[in-house]
Amino acid sequence: MMRSVVVGLDGSAESRAAAEWAAGEAKRRSLPLKLVHVVEAVPEPMALAQFLGAETRPQRSERLLREVVEGLRERHPGLDVAVEQTPGRPAEELTREAEDAELVVLGSRGLSGIGGFLLGSVGQAVVTRTRQPVILVRAVEQAADGPVVLGLDTDRPDDTLLTFAFEAAARRVTPLRVVHAWNLPPYFAYGVPVDPELDAALGKQDAATLSELLHRWKEKYPAVEVIEESRPGSPAVHLVDASPGASLVVVGRRIRRNPLGAHIGPVTHAVLHHATAPVTVIAHD
Repeated sequence: MMRSVVVGLDGSAESRAAAEWAAGEAKRRSLPLKLVHVVEAVPEPMALAQFLGAETRPQRSERLLREVVEGLRERHPGLDVAVEQTPGRPAEELTREAEDAELVVLGSRGLSGIGGFLLGSVGQAVVTRTRQPVILVRAVEQAADGPVVLGLDTDRPDDTLLTFAFEAAARRVTPLRVVHAWNLPPYFAYGVPVDPELDAALGKQDAATLSELLHRWKEKYPAVEVIEESRPGSPAVHLVDASPGASLVVVGRRIRRNPLGAHIGPVTHAVLHHATAPVTVIAHD
């Protein structure tokens, strides 16, 4: 069975932006697009009550799906678009749909320029429960031809993460910007005078480690221009700073078998809340 690009649609501007982004990605991958609209159960009188003029809740859902599908087919000729309207809880249904998907695309709601973006309960549940790539898309203008930005931990690099990022850049014919952050020396925390020679040596060593790690990947994907960035400081800050103008930011989520449940990790959590570009979360061991 051919996998599809699944997108959650709830009628918000963010979910419509997610559907548009997902349609473009489905065409790049030559895959069908599947729109999933989850209808949460409400008492029948509420469901049949008229709002927004003479529409009932089911009528509004039908109109929403029709408008979105017609628009996507018009803007993306030849794209195979399927629709599934299902009752249930959005987080549970989208997590179930993710099992047979190539990737899942969701909208992410904006808060403010200072507050960043909100990863709601549905998005957080899907990100933490599925092993498929999950992309969070903002309802803002996207840079279609910007670089793909990859946040990379050189101590624990993962092939799944690197493969996704290199192939994303190859499909878009755009550079891959690999960002790695290294820890500042302890004297920054204790007020000891800065040692410029030590800083330079640490920076040079880390840059060499990054370059060595990427060597075989650059040989495997010779058409992808790779921009290597090794910087001291917070990886989350550097990735958020790199997100404006990027076509995609790629980060990882380590799968933890924890009795307290899965969590996203501080760097990925920060990027999901504050990056302006679409963010892909790759689950890996």
